[in-house]
Amino acid sequence: MRIAFYRWKNSLLALLASLAACSSPDQPASAPTQDPKTGEVYTPRRVVVADSLIRGRLLDRNDSVLVDTRRQYLLKLPRRGPLDTLALGQLLGWDSTTVRRRIQEALPYPGAYGVAVQLRLLKKEAERIRRDSSATVPRLTLTERYQRTYTTPAGAPVLGYRYAEAQAFFGQARRTRRGRFYRLRNGGVETYYNGLLAGHHGYLHPLLDKQGRQHGTWAKDTAFQQGQDLHLTLDAKLQAYAEKLLGGRRGYLVALDPRTGEILAYVSAPVYPTATLTAPDQAGVRAELLEHEDMPLLNRPAMLANPPGSVFKLVNAAVALQMRAITPGSAFRCDQSLVSCVHHHKPANSLSLGLKYSCNPYFYQVMQSLINCVPDSLSQDTVAARHANLTQWRRYARSFGLDSVLGVDVPREVPGFLPTAAYYDKARHTRRWTYRSIYSLSLGQGEINLTGLQMANLAAIIANRGWYYPPHLVRGIGANGPLPRFRVKHHTLIDSAHFEALIPGMVAVMQKGGTADASSLADVGIRVAGKTGTVQNDEGDDHAAFVGFAPADHPKIAVAVYLENAGFGATAAAPCAVMVMEKYLRGSIAPKRKRWEKRIQNRARQE
Repeated sequence: MRIAFYRWKNSLLALLASLAACSSPDQPASAPTQDPKTGEVYTPRRVVVADSLIRGRLLDRNDSVLVDTRRQYLLKLPRRGPLDTLALGQLLGWDSTTVRRRIQEALPYPGAYGVAVQLRLLKKEAERIRRDSSATVPRLTLTERYQRTYTTPAGAPVLGYRYAEAQAFFGQARRTRRGRFYRLRNGGVETYYNGLLAGHHGYLHPLLDKQGRQHGTWAKDTAFQQGQDLHLTLDAKLQAYAEKLLGGRRGYLVALDPRTGEILAYVSAPVYPTATLTAPDQAGVRAELLEHEDMPLLNRPAMLANPPGSVFKLVNAAVALQMRAITPGSAFRCDQSLVSCVHHHKPANSLSLGLKYSCNPYFYQVMQSLINCVPDSLSQDTVAARHANLTQWRRYARSFGLDSVLGVDVPREVPGFLPTAAYYDKARHTRRWTYRSIYSLSLGQGEINLTGLQMANLAAIIANRGWYYPPHLVRGIGANGPLPRFRVKHHTLIDSAHFEALIPGMVAVMQKGGTADASSLADVGIRVAGKTGTVQNDEGDDHAAFVGFAPADHPKIAVAVYLENAGFGATAAAPCAVMVMEKYLRGSIAPKRKRWEKRIQNRARQE
């Protein structure tokens, strides 16, 4: 129960009686003062007045408490000498396997000896220790303290940690090659909004005699300010469900409400429990995370920029329409002498069919028409035309929030990358490069890099037919709304009619003959608009990508999924995305997809 601020002047004597001999060591009081009438010397003190529960809470969009400051019970085991683990397990109500696992997780490295080990206990377990009075297992020490407590294991990259409680993690991180990297990038909402969550201590400035009695003050007293609660945009149940789908796989999933920019689910996989980086009994788990080859502590949606693959065909098509390089009815032959096409399909006689089949030669020619067309302001100088067109293409693409940070309220967001004409001049060692040397842009490969947040925002932009609110994780600060910048609507430089032209093709992707027809939600009455992507990878299996939104006509959720080394976007990424959509829109998964859901979750646990 949160303690309201009391009138400290009414209880001043009680406070001073207990704190008279103490002043804040980092803020020393002034020199002693002598009363000119009595000659008695008074000692100035500075006394902190604070509620132990001063820090604000984190709540999800449905007001479920996710993080709070609560009493924590810690059991300190003896440093040396034999420990009767069987007796300890019986005392706590744990089996022998649980005892060994909990102790192993608490050790900073396997076989550590003479290291202080503390185990977190539940209240009922702590009461067993108190009743036992160390008769069964001697030399046990039970302590209590207030600390940030997570009520859910999901959402670790979002919730983050309080800096002061993560010192053990920082110490471990400094001993690894990635120490500074992780220290600066895992703080989440707790670090980003620390100033609002923390509140402010109050201070009393009494003058005390030798008996600890007050004789006025030497400075103005100040009252403490309660930290503000943060109401997050996350749906806690959707977040937990999405984490089960990705589990130990490498990748990310970002789901947001396109109408507001509120992030509904934010998964960076492999996932790990929220308390891992601050819990005193998770040193061994932290060591494994820091050294793991899959880098689970990397906040992938914000900090990892990858080629988006065929998902980027949506951007190229919108820009080509805006620059009048194509029309919605433009037809291009599936000419595999230009670039290979892995889909066997009918002729793509329109943009909608090109998207439905994700025909690589079609979009090769779309981009070729864009780059090689000669603007009216130029003569037949094709070198100048290519430079001008690529510059214009990049200008339009950047209006999607690409090649720049979106300003999301997470630490260390990266901007991604879109190449410039000057970049190719330098990379090719000539200004006379041709379209053939940059055609990978047409397939979302090569030098293009997007973050997961940008991918999800791309889906939201198309859902909104050309505009977006910056994605964000906090929808309310105390009784107020989000930060002002998250209420500013951003418009792309593409006409809304050109986004409208993309929708039929994205809907067709999810219908019979489309690249993701197996992931249709038509059986439950939900029309999904989507686009699959398979990102070529020279160092292993291809990466799978998908972006989409639903319902197609009145979108309420936009999702981006990226799974490393998972193969085709249609078979790996699309199923995860549509099940998150279905879970959010319906609250449950239809029986038709239950076997599918179970298979994906089993794979996520195995990897």
